[in-house]
Amino acid sequence: MARLSIRIDLAPDNRIGPGKVQLLEMVAEHGSISAAGRALDMSYRRAWLLIEDMNKGFGQPVIEAQIGGKAGGGARLSAFGADLVAHYRAIERAAERAAAPFLARIAPSAHSKT
Repeated sequence: MARLSIRIDLAPDNRIGPGKVQLLEMVAEHGSISAAGRALDMSYRRAWLLIEDMNKGFGQPVIEAQIGGKAGGGARLSAFGADLVAHYRAIERAAERAAAPFLARIAPSAHSKT
C-alpha cells in the first residue's frame, strides 16, 4: 500500500518531518531525550542535536527540562512542541485524505501481483 510522507520546509535550515515529530512524540511518551532516542534506536547525541536544531529553527524550545526529584530529571514537550506535533499530524491526516484517491490510482495493488 502506498504511503504519503510529509516534510515541511519552513526555511532553508528549518524543516520538520516524520522523524523529528516521532522524536518529539517519544520524548512526550518516555519523559526524557535519552529514552526517546533509545526507543527510536538513536543515540542521545543525535536526538539532542535534532531537538537543538528544532529549537534554533523555530526560535523557541520544543521541549522543557523537568527538574529532577528522586528519579532524576527528564524532559517534556513545551506548549509549542505539543502544538507543533498536533499541527503536523493534522496536516499529515489532511494530506493523506486528499491524496488517497490519487495514490490508489498510481500504486500497484496487492491483488494484481501474481
